[in-house]
Amino acid sequence: MASGPTDENVENTKKHIRSLVNEISDLSKSDVQATEYYPAVLQRIISALAAAGGAIWLVDDEGSMRLAHQIQMDPSLLQANNQQAMQHGRLLTRLFSQGRAELIPPMSGSGDDSGESNPTRFLLVTAPLVANKQSVGLLEVLQRPDAPADAQRGYLRFLEHMTKLMGEWLQGHTLQQVSTRQELWQQSDQFARLVHENLDLSDTAYTIANEGRRLIECDRVSVAILKGGKAKVVAISGQDSIENRSNIVQSLNNLATRVVRSGEPLWYDGSMEDLPPQIEEAIEDYVDLSHGRTVTVLPIRQPERKVEGDVLASRNETNETRTRRDVIGALIVEQIETQLSRQLLEGRVDLVYEHACRALANSQAHSQIFLMPVWRFMDRLTWMFRGSALPKTLSILGLIATALTLMFVVPIDFDLEGNGKLKPSVERNVFAHVDGEVQSVNVKHAETVKEGDVLLELRNRDLDQQIVSLNGERLTAMSKLNNATRSLNQPGVTQPDQDRLSQDIAESEQTISNRESQLKLLQEKKAKLVRTSPIGGIVTTWDVEKVLNARPVVTGQVLMSIADPAGPWEIEVLMPEKRMRYLDLAMQDAVAKAAAENELGYLDVEFILMTDASVTHKGRLYPEGIGSRAELDAEDGAVVKLRCIPDEDAMEHIKRYPGARVKADVKCGKRSAAFVVFQDPIEWVRAHVLF
Repeated sequence: MASGPTDENVENTKKHIRSLVNEISDLSKSDVQATEYYPAVLQRIISALAAAGGAIWLVDDEGSMRLAHQIQMDPSLLQANNQQAMQHGRLLTRLFSQGRAELIPPMSGSGDDSGESNPTRFLLVTAPLVANKQSVGLLEVLQRPDAPADAQRGYLRFLEHMTKLMGEWLQGHTLQQVSTRQELWQQSDQFARLVHENLDLSDTAYTIANEGRRLIECDRVSVAILKGGKAKVVAISGQDSIENRSNIVQSLNNLATRVVRSGEPLWYDGSMEDLPPQIEEAIEDYVDLSHGRTVTVLPIRQPERKVEGDVLASRNETNETRTRRDVIGALIVEQIETQLSRQLLEGRVDLVYEHACRALANSQAHSQIFLMPVWRFMDRLTWMFRGSALPKTLSILGLIATALTLMFVVPIDFDLEGNGKLKPSVERNVFAHVDGEVQSVNVKHAETVKEGDVLLELRNRDLDQQIVSLNGERLTAMSKLNNATRSLNQPGVTQPDQDRLSQDIAESEQTISNRESQLKLLQEKKAKLVRTSPIGGIVTTWDVEKVLNARPVVTGQVLMSIADPAGPWEIEVLMPEKRMRYLDLAMQDAVAKAAAENELGYLDVEFILMTDASVTHKGRLYPEGIGSRAELDAEDGAVVKLRCIPDEDAMEHIKRYPGARVKADVKCGKRSAAFVVFQDPIEWVRAHVLF
């Protein structure tokens, strides 16, 4: 009866152990992280062996045993300065170096303080962890010391089997670490090459920000440069330009400035304990705008200048010596969504920081060289005189020299251009001689009129009122004269009355004479309210009825224009005043040559009409056609008016629109091509630089 339950318990125990082994096997084949793998595997091993505890030890880069994970280990064995811990550590080191599984009895050892021992009351079951045929660690289990010898050998075999499974995971994990490390070094090498490739300060800062963010794998990296005691952000990863007036950039400038002044790096992870008040205020303002989880601000200092051959200089450099180096800027690293550990972040930031210090210092020193932009430009030009580019450069320079020589030697036509208009030579304006209001317009646009035809009539109510008033005064004076004359001719008029009446008669006659003279002048003025055509021709003013009808006008105002289209036509050219010197010289030469042949001197003119710009017409400019004074034009500025006479052949093919816009070229002989091309710049230099 007693054997049944016992066999069943043993079978259940075996099933439980097999289940744990299968779980460990599955875990070893997975790609879980070490932080999950070690606790899970160690817990299952201890459970399968019904052990009291255990630990997984790994060898670090310096060859020391480092605890990866432990369960129920004596705390005294984990203290670095504890005597038992040191003896236990020496035991582990020996077991690791031997590379085989062993059983260490409880409370065993050499008994010497400098020796090795198992200070625990448990049996130590140990087995090495092997990956890629190399020992990388040790598995240690605390087991009951009263187990039979066969059971203890079973513990050892089980642990050896478990370490083989763990070795498979360690091998894959090591390969992954090596791959990750190799990728990191490749990224680091690429970052180093890119950041030291350019000596331009702005380009270097942008490279540090953008490539540094990729290397660190954070959300944002910014670079600030110290100028005038203040840090100014000059590059932000992912941004081609920086809006310096934005609140977030100004807040970041303020934060970087305060950290740089303090001289100490800032590692902000949400806690503001032990931060100076000025930095606490600045980081709080910036985080409110950027919503960053962690913000790191490192003052960038001038790199250490090592003496050649002094390989221990960086190791011997103290923090005090490092802080005495001048600060040239700041490196700002932010995590907004990423969550890198502090240890991982520090390692990657240090890598970027070291290259950033040297790259920025070199770029800053390079940019401060006297006349560096000039030297840089000249250096860029020298590539044309190197190697295979030299023959091409010499050929191009030869062609340019030949072209310049030809420009100064070969003469071409020297034309002076001016804007103008086409109009009849006989043209008159009709002016208002008296203030008034247009009462009627008797002509229309393009209507033919004769000399003396009434064009329009004006009305001046004030003038009419003055005439009526003067007529009334004249009639009153005439009535007074008649009455005085009759009274003087009556019998019995005394001498005093005769004198008085004679005086009244004289005053009345004078008043009548004055009023008649005034009326004559007003009648003449009124006659000018009727405007007649000064010449025979056509009305050239557009829509004259609509423009003038019922419109008030003032003395001297142009009412309309009358032109004689049947007579000669001319081109009125507005020549810029600054070109008149060359035109006068050309006209003098033309007149002198013509005088030698007893002919009239003139200059040829070519012009085009804007109504048909495809056809070029010819004309002539005579000396009397040059205006005697300069005038100010609203569009062309200071100009001198020229009157050019079109050729008869040209006028036969021209649709004559009075006032049609014209572009004219006055032929002023030949000059060198260089002078013709650079005429305007030469005149500008003479007027604004040499004068």
